Amino acid sequence: MEKQSKDSHAPGSEGGGSGKHVESAGAFDIRTFIGALIGLFGLIVLLTGLFGFSPEEAAKTGGVNANLWAGIAMIVFAALFAVWSKVDPIRFVVQDNAEGAEEERDFAALD
Repeated sequence: MEKQSKDSHAPGSEGGGSGKHVESAGAFDIRTFIGALIGLFGLIVLLTGLFGFSPEEAAKTGGVNANLWAGIAMIVFAALFAVWSKVDPIRFVVQDNAEGAEEERDFAALD
């Protein structure tokens, strides 16, 4: 995850080593996954339109290369998702663990 800033700008922080900082979702943002999948499907459809357009398919669609135009639209849509996730990233405040939280503890089985 990508760190955006430290301490003083985090909501609820009192500054000076409170262990809070702001991070962004980065690659784990759902818009990144959606954009990547739609972009991949768009590329496949675009290539199908470029290399697989035959007279039989032209007759089905009235002469319009539907795969080509749908692929272009999907790639544009994926690019918009990528731009959106970069322009307005999801940010959240992360706080360090409290003291002792990382110590191993022996949990006895309950009888």
